[in-house]
Amino acid sequence: MSKNIADKIKKLRLKNNMSQKDFGALIGISDRAVSKWENGLSNPSAQNLIAISKIFNVPVDYFSESVSVKNDIVKAVGMESLTELYKTGRGPSSSHTIGPEKACIAFKNRNQNAEYFKVVLFGSLAKTGKGHGTDVVIEKTFAPINCNVEFNYTETDIKHPNTMDLYAYEKERLVDRLRVYSVGGGSIAFDDVEIEKPERIYSFDKFSDIAKYCKENDLRLYEYVEQTENNCFYEYMLNVWQAMKRSIFNGLNDEGILPGGLEVQKKAKSLFDSQHIDESAETRENRMVCSYAFAVSEQNASGETIVTAPTCGAAGVLPAVLYYQQQKHKFSDDKIIKALETAGLIGNLIKTNASISGAECGCQAEIGSACAMASAALAELFGLSIDKIEYAAEIAIEHHLGLTCDPICGLVQIPCIERNAVAAMRAINAVNLASFLWNTRKISFDRVVQTMKETGHDLSSSYKETSEAGLARIKL
Repeated sequence: MSKNIADKIKKLRLKNNMSQKDFGALIGISDRAVSKWENGLSNPSAQNLIAISKIFNVPVDYFSESVSVKNDIVKAVGMESLTELYKTGRGPSSSHTIGPEKACIAFKNRNQNAEYFKVVLFGSLAKTGKGHGTDVVIEKTFAPINCNVEFNYTETDIKHPNTMDLYAYEKERLVDRLRVYSVGGGSIAFDDVEIEKPERIYSFDKFSDIAKYCKENDLRLYEYVEQTENNCFYEYMLNVWQAMKRSIFNGLNDEGILPGGLEVQKKAKSLFDSQHIDESAETRENRMVCSYAFAVSEQNASGETIVTAPTCGAAGVLPAVLYYQQQKHKFSDDKIIKALETAGLIGNLIKTNASISGAECGCQAEIGSACAMASAALAELFGLSIDKIEYAAEIAIEHHLGLTCDPICGLVQIPCIERNAVAAMRAINAVNLASFLWNTRKISFDRVVQTMKETGHDLSSSYKETSEAGLARIKL
């Protein structure tokens, strides 16, 4: 979104003495989503622009520079690299843990002689940092060097809601200071540097256009990805897959209680080890896939390293499905990477045309998107046609529509961890259905993604990562 439009929304809100939370409640979105609009990090839909114009009694044209409200869709142009979708870092939040971790690594590397560090968190990083484990990740990243993390809840004159100041000391003397912004998706920006969106390297941003291009040029979906990305992309994806496998291995060898105060027992190892003598093949598949999904999700909830696929909270779905298939059928890493590329294309389409944010569209945008990615990856792994891949991904999204984001106490644990396991199994079922019924489908992938976006915007803000309704009301 252009800075001018973002500034206009913020100016109208302040002029009418509204907080971001009050403004969001009028539209049915979270204050975090409002913050992203006002900082140019995400786009309000045309439907929301119309609603804003009515609230503040201004014409829709007031916001229009190049924004089209035709058919209630704001047209995106192309897509970003898949390296902006798959990111490796500490969970449980790309904005609250992966971004700060990246900032701390950079600061630590440029102050290798520092004897002590201090980090001050502002805005959203301060308000929800405890629940997301931001302070824990920062301390782990600077270890074994001591670091003191402070939460500043009062200062509001900041450029971005996810702001952090980093200080390095030698012999009790301040030797370096840096202000960093965690701008979403694990990306960071430094002070006095304009926050810019990554380049859109993909020409197409609709599945229908990509499918047409691939069929005309006799390409698989992963070949279109490889044709578009740079020469270092394969190595990047190999590292992504290795990180996914490590998170499964580490999770399967971990026991105890998850941090956060809910006293949730880690279950991945128990699931993996609970084989019965007369266990059927179907039961074993269910148990193994679920144990892999639990393993990654519990690593995420523990603030350990995972890969966003497409988010931290939904990181267990895709690796669980692919790792199980690799173990069962002995697929090479090269085959798995091709499946990951196809999955990434699906995730990128959802990210571009709808959302992968629980704060914006509820859990359907996270777990639903992850299930669609896993379905497409599995269909690619089995060499299914582009039409069948599309149908599998469409089924996965369709049957997650309306899923709320209502974690208890704001922790990515209940019901998030189980949802990863359920979605992994649903991805397998979606591929089975698609392989049999692909020629009977009536709904396109593009249309179901648009529907997911509309559904997400219609959800009350209390059901979108605010811990104000649904299961979040339960007190444990």
